[in-house]
Amino acid sequence: MSRAFVFPGQGAQTIGMGRALAQAYPAAQAVFDEVDEALGEKLSALIWEGTAEELTLTANAQPALMATSIAALRALEAEGIGIETASVVAGHSLGEYSALCAAGALSLPDTARLLRIRGRAMQEAVPVGVGAMAALLGLDFATAAEVAHEAAQGQVCQAANDNDPAQVVVSGHREAVERALEIAKARGAKRAILLPVSAPFHCALMQPAAAVMAEALASVAIERPVVPLVANVRAEAVSNPALIRDLLVEQVTGSVRWRESVLWMAGAGVTEVWEIGAGKALCGMVKRIAKDMATRAVGTPEDVAAALAG
Repeated sequence: MSRAFVFPGQGAQTIGMGRALAQAYPAAQAVFDEVDEALGEKLSALIWEGTAEELTLTANAQPALMATSIAALRALEAEGIGIETASVVAGHSLGEYSALCAAGALSLPDTARLLRIRGRAMQEAVPVGVGAMAALLGLDFATAAEVAHEAAQGQVCQAANDNDPAQVVVSGHREAVERALEIAKARGAKRAILLPVSAPFHCALMQPAAAVMAEALASVAIERPVVPLVANVRAEAVSNPALIRDLLVEQVTGSVRWRESVLWMAGAGVTEVWEIGAGKALCGMVKRIAKDMATRAVGTPEDVAAALAG
């Protein structure tokens, strides 16, 4: 049985996530301590005792979700289930950084600092209110891409996240995204809804953030991952550190090809996917993409115990 470890992206954050893991496993607590030290602040206090509003800020949510994921992985490792039990890793958007940290390509302090930079850069790339994102439910990717193209009308509107066969997220200028909602409904979308996000991620409007990340990544060591990464923008496995660096920059403005990534994993013989960290959103997507693939979410000590029990 071939296993993939996958790591969630923004939207999975909740106040209190990872706390029970830190209380149960010294190795998990050490992750939060190391992230706090890397950022020069008590991010762990915000995660466990802060407000949802503050945690949801992109610059906080990104390193917080990564820390929670790596803490869950350290708990699994403490019980003898290490990264080497996976044949590939993957992550949704910021989760790609968690995956690379898990696979030893990036150090934990570097990952925390990169995600803080990435979060701030993505937030600052577009003035608040200028951009938007919307989920189009019930349309396949090709149709959603056509909707985005038709809605653009000289502005930016792109298919940003190909999440599963019936959920595509579009991103761009607010007016264009609002036009996409109406066009999608006319094309037969079951639902078309604006998302509560603070910036239009994974579209051309993020180019200033991509430039910031190119500079930040240039000064960080990236090692060959212990297991290959199924990259968001390629939807196939990569291991070359120089290529990974380039793809992390491309990922800021590029589409998250999650549906294709899962199909690639299925084609490569992956039969079970473990979602490591907060929430179960990726498990749901995987089930809708590859119905025969087993899924497991690991974000609490109870989940770790269940994983051990098989």
